[in-house]
Amino acid sequence: MTLRELRRPGSAVAVTTVVLAVVGAVSAWWALRPSWQVPLPTSATKAEVRMQDFRDATYYPLREFLAGGNPYDPSVMFAHWPVRQDFNLYQPYHLVLHLPFALLDYRAGAVAFVLVSLLLLVSLSFLAAYGIRRHAPLALGTAGIATLLVTSQVGKAQLYLGQVNPLVALGAAGALAGRDRQPRWAAVGLAVAWLKPQFGLPLAVLLFARGSRRVALAGTAIAAVASLPVVLLLVFRGGGLGAFVDVVAANLAHATSTDYGAVDSMTAQRVDLPAVFFRTTGWLPPLVEPVALLGVLAGSAVLLRKLDRLGDGVVADLLTCLAVVVCVVHQPGDVLIAVPAMAALAALWWRRRREPGWWAAGVALTATAFPFLHLHVVDTAIVSLFGARVGVTADGLALVAAWVLLVVFAARRRGGS
Repeated sequence: MTLRELRRPGSAVAVTTVVLAVVGAVSAWWALRPSWQVPLPTSATKAEVRMQDFRDATYYPLREFLAGGNPYDPSVMFAHWPVRQDFNLYQPYHLVLHLPFALLDYRAGAVAFVLVSLLLLVSLSFLAAYGIRRHAPLALGTAGIATLLVTSQVGKAQLYLGQVNPLVALGAAGALAGRDRQPRWAAVGLAVAWLKPQFGLPLAVLLFARGSRRVALAGTAIAAVASLPVVLLLVFRGGGLGAFVDVVAANLAHATSTDYGAVDSMTAQRVDLPAVFFRTTGWLPPLVEPVALLGVLAGSAVLLRKLDRLGDGVVADLLTCLAVVVCVVHQPGDVLIAVPAMAALAALWWRRRREPGWWAAGVALTATAFPFLHLHVVDTAIVSLFGARVGVTADGLALVAAWVLLVVFAARRRGGS
């Protein structure tokens, strides 16, 4: 590139895009390494954190399914495979959708899974950049957001642990982005978000409340139809519907009693309102989880309708994502679904930051970004200053605060955008 070309208006954008892409590629390579460095799972390596979600929630549950068993049964999984966590109640179609990764040996499956996850993160970045294309060139926006993602704590965790969140986040974000102009694709996105019911259920409810009823119903129906054959096979294998229901009950009982999943655990990586409330107060009211689920969804639904009516759909999208995350069991990495909404609101807030009331939206945006910035150095500083309990609560406290701030913003809105 010549000096004259560098002086052209578009050249700075091109150079910045290339630099960001190179930085992102280095960060991605660093984040990909655990997939081929992790030791092969054995009974002696159950405590290994690298790729633990791929091991426990994808590879070995699919192996058990291929072997003719029921991976939703915790006792079966612990008896047959070197896993540390039980297989949560993912949508049964997960056992078919991700089947190719289990047909490979563990190492090849892990590397392939993480590479696909990286592509999904880039796709999510493209979707976010597409939403702000009027403010930044599409290539620059995609490179910038993707680089921030794979460098952030949330983005690195997806690849380090081997989580399915990139796919779920892309589905959820696609459902929000396409609900008006491309409802069929939005329904498919919602069906993908249903892969984890704690995403699919609240998102479907909030989409329905915002007027996207066909998307909510069609997406839920697609997920149900896709899962039905697998459910019927598991029921047949297990000896009937009653036995299958018993397995589901055992799965739920185990999940709610573990140190990493229980609402009253002081070490669980949970960011939902009930868990954050317990860790900050030490008090666990009866029925706190169903009350929080219903309360957050009902309150958010009313305010979302108001925001849409006033033309504040960008704010409504982020409020939707935050409501999904704080209403029921979620972990810090689950805020990945909010990336496109965060990008769109950041662009809007920058234009309107001096207007009355928009400070709350700006602070909420900053709080939502906290889990992405909660890197090892930050966590070490927090733990050393305030203790481990604060360290494990900080992400959740930030997300709950962000939801509350947007609720306040929505409640005070009086005029359109």
